[in-house]
Amino acid sequence: MQANTTKTITLLLGGARSGKSQFAQDRLTGEGRVAFIATAEGLDEEMRQRIARHRAERPAGWTTLEVPLELEETILQCSGKFDVILVDCLTLWTSNLMMAEDSNIERISVRAAKFCDALRQVTCSVVLVSNEVGSGVVPATDSGRLFRDLLGGVNRQVAAMADKVLLLVAGYPLVVKDTSADGA
Repeated sequence: MQANTTKTITLLLGGARSGKSQFAQDRLTGEGRVAFIATAEGLDEEMRQRIARHRAERPAGWTTLEVPLELEETILQCSGKFDVILVDCLTLWTSNLMMAEDSNIERISVRAAKFCDALRQVTCSVVLVSNEVGSGVVPATDSGRLFRDLLGGVNRQVAAMADKVLLLVAGYPLVVKDTSADGA
């Protein structure tokens, strides 16, 4: 994950608390102008406290943009203004889309495709964080299964066009995909 002249799209997947966000932040510290796009919304006290803690943990020189829904437009607006964009996370973005689009699979799929188009157009490197939800138990509710399926679809779309895909397990990365010439 380098913020150099070579643009790369990197997808970091992993379970809850697997170390995805910390891994991304550690790798991007000192990489120039970083835009951190946060998709979480402080809808309850626990989430508001979590958001405040995460803000305090980020490097002071990073620009934070809180974007629960309009990820496609924001990515394009950041293009050329930053060396690297970190999106944390696609999991909450997908959940936000489910609420905003009334769980309409077709509309959410269109948004995911537009997001991938934006990633293709962006001129700087992008690192995306998302949960891998396909390895756990089958959710007990219809909405839980729909969310798992939608996020799995979003992750597949992004992974298909990403240069690198890493799976974080207990804080350690496993390379799933790496199309870079040097394989690093």
